[in-house]
Amino acid sequence: MKSRSDDLQLFVAVVDSGSFSAAAERLDVQVAKVSRAVRRLETQLGTTLLNRTTRRLELTEEGAQFAQSVRQGLEQLAAAEARLQQQGGRPSGRLRVDAASPFVQHQLVPHIGAFRQAYPEIQLELSASDGIIDLLEKRTDLAIRVGALGDSTLHARPLGRSALHLVASPDYLAEAGTPDNVEALMRHSLLGFIPPSRLNLWPLAGDLAIRPTIAASSGETLRQLALQGQGIACLSHFMVARDLAEGALVPVLAPQQTPQPEREQVSAVYYRNSALAPRIQVFLDFIQPRLSL
Repeated sequence: MKSRSDDLQLFVAVVDSGSFSAAAERLDVQVAKVSRAVRRLETQLGTTLLNRTTRRLELTEEGAQFAQSVRQGLEQLAAAEARLQQQGGRPSGRLRVDAASPFVQHQLVPHIGAFRQAYPEIQLELSASDGIIDLLEKRTDLAIRVGALGDSTLHARPLGRSALHLVASPDYLAEAGTPDNVEALMRHSLLGFIPPSRLNLWPLAGDLAIRPTIAASSGETLRQLALQGQGIACLSHFMVARDLAEGALVPVLAPQQTPQPEREQVSAVYYRNSALAPRIQVFLDFIQPRLSL
């Protein structure tokens, strides 16, 4: 017997995939089954959810609102199923985690082997996004974000703080000189993020807006450029702690830096459900004490 949740899952798959055929291929079902599911929903709701053209599908305004509510409902259903499964055993199911690429590389990847040994029933999917993503749109269970949070629909669990450092390689400073004030700093090669970006506000004299000499979209790219002697970068401690300890990078203007509590905050965020899914809970409990922020 066809369940309503099956139709809802097929509808969301169409929205995510962009077409009936792509959704059918993704779920390994017939295109006709997908089409019938969407038609059934539209008949039951008495409204058009998708505008169909020969080239593409577009959500109607009602369809967009409905899709958002459906995603939240399916997430709550998945969480309820996971809680029931946990009563009879260990947490299981797919866990989709997103973070900036440097955080994935430096803070998550070193601990994934131990996590898999502890929770082999959880199928982990890691994605690296250097911008802020929509958790529902990207079908992500959990995101780790650095800096201030502005989305009130998210629940946040603080993981700690990671201080900002102005850093450069010893070779670069030996050749270009070590700046001793902000005015001297502005004459150097500065490594920053592709504008517009609040990350180009450096923690000097409040917030110092810099114009990057070389700009990149990823903090890891900037770290590599700094290690190669291409200039001075402003990066989080969780990325450069080992470089500083080994002397591959050295601090610049450290006494003149001002604290930036909001920008240094590291948080795990997920959508508000009636209860946190067990697979998310055990991941956070496992990873938080192992972070080197």
